[in-house]
Formats: sequence, C-alpha cells, structure tokens
Amino acid sequence: LEEGRSWDSFTRPTRRLLGCDDATGEQVTRELLRAFNRRSEVFQCMPRRAAELTKLAINGMLATRISYMNEIAGLADTLGVDVEHVRQGMGADSRIGFEYLYPGCGFGGPNFSRDLMRLADVQLKSGRYSALLEQVMDINEQKKETLFRKLWSHFSGEMAGKTVAIWGAAFKPGTARIDHAPVLTLLEALWAQGAKVRVHDPEALPALLERYGHHPGLHYASHPYAAADGADALMVLTQWKAYWSPDLDRLRKGMKQPVILDGRNMYDPAYVREHGFTYYGVGR
Repeated sequence: LEEGRSWDSFTRPTRRLLGCDDATGEQVTRELLRAFNRRSEVFQCMPRRAAELTKLAINGMLATRISYMNEIAGLADTLGVDVEHVRQGMGADSRIGFEYLYPGCGFGGPNFSRDLMRLADVQLKSGRYSALLEQVMDINEQKKETLFRKLWSHFSGEMAGKTVAIWGAAFKPGTARIDHAPVLTLLEALWAQGAKVRVHDPEALPALLERYGHHPGLHYASHPYAAADGADALMVLTQWKAYWSPDLDRLRKGMKQPVILDGRNMYDPAYVREHGFTYYGVGR
C-alpha cells in the first residue's frame, strides 16, 4: 500500500503484483479482490520469491533515481545551473520519463528505508555486496543535511540564537509518520548550533511530540504563519498543499529575516525573490 493514499492504491491499483506458487491460492486471491476491482489485467502473477525480490527491486530502483537526481542537483548548484532545466530535459527522454525525477532534501518513510536495507542485506548474505545500494543510502542521508548547509553558509556559521521555522515534518504529504524523515536530521543539526526551531505540520506534530516531548529548542506551531512569525529563516520540507501558495507579503512582514529554503523545489525562485526573499532551493 502506498503511504498517504492507501485506500486508493488498494481499491484502484494500476497493477497488483501477486506472488503465488499454488493455482488454487491464486484463484481465491483473485476472487477476494474482485469486489474491489474487476479489472483482471491489473494482476501480474509470478512465483513468491520472485515477487518478493521484485518488490524490493522496485523500491531500490525508485530510490536510486531519487538519489541520482539529488546528485545532479548538487552538481547544478556547483555549476550555477538551474536543475529544473536538466530535469525537464531528462524527463522528456522517453527512456527515462518524469516519475521520481524530482530533487529534494532526501526521502524518508518506513518502506523505502526498510526495503533498501533488506535488499542490501539479501545481497550481502548471498555473497553479492552492493556498492550501488550503499551509495544510494549514503547520498540520501547526506541530502537530508542540504538545507542546513545552505543555511549555515547564509549566516556564515553564526547560528546560535537564530530561530528557524520548518513547514512539514512528515516524510511525505498525506501521512503523519516521521520515520527517517529529513526533519529529524535537521532538528539535531540546528540544535547542535544553538538554534531554536518552530515546526508546523498538518498531521505529524503528535509524532514529533512523542519523539522529542517538550524540548526547550522546539516549539509546535498551530498554523504555518505562527511558525514563521519572528523567524530568521523558513525551511520547507514536506510538499503539503497548504504550503504551495503562501501569502508571501504576509510571510515576509512576519519574519525577522526573509529567507526561504525550499527543500522540495515547490516555488518559483524568481517569483519568491521578487517578493523580497532570499531563496535557496535544491539545485536552483
């Protein structure tokens, strides 16, 4: 099931991968699921072990695409190139396409992380060490620090006493989970530099509260603007719809310093800068 849209992915799947070594079992499974979706062509049947490896391999491929795109975004930053042009050019190639080709501040969630580690573990136990998967996981962990490095550079390392607002704690929109989310890495890095953090998320604040409690360096904001008011910078980590079209004039007037670090490349850099903000994206 896809996190954030489990019901739709169950009742209206584009396909079902069915691992089955028994004809009767396959027939019963098809009959049970027919009430939810009568399209028999969505089923793709194969032996159980093949289905298990296929599921792991799919998530491994998607994670590899994300990490590769994040590497290209880092190179674009260094070369002064807007990675959006590169992404559009790559996606237009029919051999590549646009899916999972968006750079950002790292992926999280239980499924990607678990499946990547499981796939790497299976390869290691079979005597086939995967340098590729290790690199994919390493790149992702490094990318979770991208916004912090940009912010640290912006303030020339003088982070003590700064207040940083964060929009989005969940690892993706549509879920309240923070498993392996970039926000966890950023909170630890900001606190280590003496910064205070104010976080807003439509769903995930209870998960943060359960993890960190009433940490002296963490404030749980009830509204996006309440998090940003008086802040020296705003980091956007999760692409919730509530964050896509902020009132930039209202936001700028409330902030102590108009600095936006867009971890999901949600905003048009030129438009945001026209409203008086210093803007940092990922490869933008």
